[in-house]
Amino acid sequence: MSDSLVIIPTYNEKENIARMIDKVMSLPLGFHLLIVDDGSPDGTADIVRGKMEEYPGRVHIKERQGKLGLGTAYIAGFRWGLEKGYDFIFEMDADFSHNPDDLARLYDACAKGAGMAVGSRYVKGGKLENWPADRVLLSYGASIYVRMITFMPVNDPTAGFVCYRREVLEAIDLDKIRFVGYAFQIEMKFAAFQLGYRIAEVPITFTDRIEGTSKMSSGIIKEAVLGVLQMRVRGFFNTYKADPPTA
Repeated sequence: MSDSLVIIPTYNEKENIARMIDKVMSLPLGFHLLIVDDGSPDGTADIVRGKMEEYPGRVHIKERQGKLGLGTAYIAGFRWGLEKGYDFIFEMDADFSHNPDDLARLYDACAKGAGMAVGSRYVKGGKLENWPADRVLLSYGASIYVRMITFMPVNDPTAGFVCYRREVLEAIDLDKIRFVGYAFQIEMKFAAFQLGYRIAEVPITFTDRIEGTSKMSSGIIKEAVLGVLQMRVRGFFNTYKADPPTA
């Protein structure tokens, strides 16, 4: 069995998912894949089930009814991966905004001792491709805002290309993660930071999606802005630390 699981949430990703699965399956580290599909009406899940037959034991699907949010999709995937015994668990987009070839570099960073490795657009060597200037400014400004409020030493706190060591996910009380949109990405990093884990940043090139429709919305942006303030205030009084398992 592989020690590494890549979680990919999907909603209407039929243009991308077959190519993405084939690409991840071709990588030398032997990654396993869990697709968490929120009832895509375009047949994404049917494509995944076909790939499960092509790659038995390596491609898996968790199907949910309705759009339940990015954060809950990942948390469902985390719980599944921990239960199955994976040591390294990844977050990655379905639309090739994240280059699957970079999975190995995130793996190496965690294998060398980081609790979390973040594929970063805003460290030396990282960059953005095919993004309009206003979106670049919004994203970079959000990163500065998050660092100012949380004091996290992370240049790209909104990044969604991440590798976690198993012990980090076990240490975080996932029931205390409040946010389901892109603020989820910030909150998971804040939880790991609050619990004392080292967060490494690995430079990547982030490419805007070519196929399909972006999931970004004004509601997601509002959640991220207000959510950072809320999680910082809660951080003064509460911890994300999970209770120790009972005997």
